Amino acid sequence: MMEQFRSLDYPDYFPAVLGTSRLLGVAALTSPSAGLLKEWAYAGFSFTFLAATISHLVKNQKKEAVAPLIAFVVLIASYLTRPPDRRVVESLHI
Repeated sequence: MMEQFRSLDYPDYFPAVLGTSRLLGVAALTSPSAGLLKEWAYAGFSFTFLAATISHLVKNQKKEAVAPLIAFVVLIASYLTRPPDRRVVESLHI
């Protein structure tokens, strides 16, 4: 994994930051009462997956770019199929 990050020219500390962020994001997404925090977690994962896809494409790593793109599509499906009582926007009546 570290070699993959190095191939993308990321600093050595970046996987620790990203890993911590992912753990916090998973905790928010799996918590039934996270509310607005869950929206931020979806946004954070979206940025992460899109940035990973772009990073791989910039380095001409087309095969490696597929996995984060698929993860992004799954994340979108998860976001769109949430139960209505877990949607912040509907509860604000915007």
